[in-house]
Amino acid sequence: MLNTVYQLKKPRQLDILFKDITLDDKHVIVRPTHLSICNADQRYYQGTRSEEVLAKKLPMALIHEGIGKVVYDPTGTFQTGDEVVMIPNVPEQVDEIIAENYLRTSKFRGSGFDGFLQEYVETTADRLVLLPKGINKTVAAFTEIVSVSYHAIDRFYRFSHKRRNNIGVWGDGNLGYITSLLLKSLHPEINLYVFGIDESKMNDFTFADGAYHISRIPDDLTLDHAFECVGGGAAHRAINQIIDYINPEGTISILGVSEDLAPINTRMVLEKGLTIFGSSRSGRKDFVGLIELYKKKPEVVAYLENIVGTVINVRDVKDIAYAFETDIHKLIGKTVMIWDE
Repeated sequence: MLNTVYQLKKPRQLDILFKDITLDDKHVIVRPTHLSICNADQRYYQGTRSEEVLAKKLPMALIHEGIGKVVYDPTGTFQTGDEVVMIPNVPEQVDEIIAENYLRTSKFRGSGFDGFLQEYVETTADRLVLLPKGINKTVAAFTEIVSVSYHAIDRFYRFSHKRRNNIGVWGDGNLGYITSLLLKSLHPEINLYVFGIDESKMNDFTFADGAYHISRIPDDLTLDHAFECVGGGAAHRAINQIIDYINPEGTISILGVSEDLAPINTRMVLEKGLTIFGSSRSGRKDFVGLIELYKKKPEVVAYLENIVGTVINVRDVKDIAYAFETDIHKLIGKTVMIWDE
């Protein structure tokens, strides 16, 4: 079976590669239908990663957020035509302590080997989760990034104490919106506060109990726990501001990705007895849990429609490049590519 793979050969240069897929009794074949562009994809596409990383990773097909239709399943897990979300994390071992997304032996699509930007994806049944009937496919396309927030909240339960009256989320972008939405959906009883710099974006956080510009936070506002969803060069400022406003023995969850080291106020971390933990990527159980949440609370999917940015139909390399270039200049939201069959 001949497969077309759309690989990034070097920054801003996409090439077509033809690979043969040998059908067997273990692997499921999925035809991607909706793919979402992530900031990590853009770092490869624009070449903002280090030269050593680019030389090691490229050429490679991008995209780790996507859904598709099953076209062949010898395992009998799925029916032909079933719509599934594809899990990019591919573990090679099982550890009773370390989750699959933290094992150093695990592989991740679009970061080390080919992602979902191909005509057909060959995978195993455990790397697929059946989507609910009638779900908004454009939203479902970025299930992976939502699962990352779901995973971070699940870890938060492990590390935090049980006083969870006031929780803050720093970051008014996609990740901040998703994390805030899941926190409020899972725990409507909490007081959820959002902190950012773009007031027009924060207007979309209608489910939050308060949204504040980082330069105008009330002096008497304190938090039991907080989530950092800023990343980049501003990560350290967000973390240090959290340290200022968080109560003693609170928990800080770090989700934002930064290429640079982030200096933080360790003196106050010690004085307040704070717990800081990081979360990255997600695993199968997070996808399964999130899909169940979608079923129980369809309003979550409805809220996620607010961060759908540009939707672009693609048929060839030129269309794919256009989608990536358009995504660079987006003001807000996720850019989703739909394969024009």
